[in-house]
Amino acid sequence: MGHEVFFDFDPARRIWLGLAGVGIETKPGSYPLVLEGVTSKGSKTTTRHTVRVVRTKYPTIALRVSEEFTAPDSQALARIEQEQELKTKVFSVLGPEREWSGRFTVPVSSSVSGAFGTRRKFNGLIESVHHGLDYSAQPGTPVSAANRGTVLLARNLFLEGNCVVLDHGQGLLTLYMHLSEIEVHEGDKVARGQKIGNTGATGRATGPHLHMAVRWQGIYVNPVVMLKLNLP
Repeated sequence: MGHEVFFDFDPARRIWLGLAGVGIETKPGSYPLVLEGVTSKGSKTTTRHTVRVVRTKYPTIALRVSEEFTAPDSQALARIEQEQELKTKVFSVLGPEREWSGRFTVPVSSSVSGAFGTRRKFNGLIESVHHGLDYSAQPGTPVSAANRGTVLLARNLFLEGNCVVLDHGQGLLTLYMHLSEIEVHEGDKVARGQKIGNTGATGRATGPHLHMAVRWQGIYVNPVVMLKLNLP
């Protein structure tokens, strides 16, 4: 699919491990995964595998939010456009070095209230796909980093509210939205489980909760799958 997969050696299991994702908008079908390498004697070797993508059905729900988010004025539209340029720059970060280590952990002690892939209609007007998980939580509930990484973004955005984006290396990012408070700064190094803020209802939110998303090389992937992976 035009992406490069980075591999790391797991000495405990003596296997090479690479992470890759398939976006929700990907058309069903078979896609090639090409592995290229060099043997200890210097000769090149190539292996091809097929990755099969199937269609999944997701529910549709209706939500009500403030009209400023469904019919923004010219000033808000200008801000949204400016922030989109910022997010495009942030989301394009791709380094070959891995920062994450071990399993990714749930960022907040709460239950999931909004599933990945749900198609949403705001105020009967705007349709969007839910690209993350929502955790219902009272305002001020601590939010922690899902894994080790670098803070790429930590600021207030019009739609996302107070938002933190962590870079875990190799094109893997986690996003934390609608926070009431941010407790890290851009450029900070954070550890897995370190507090990065508190839950809230800032931005386009129907109530207090945490929206967590996972991006891999520009693609939103299901956080549920990431959180279940047994990673070294």
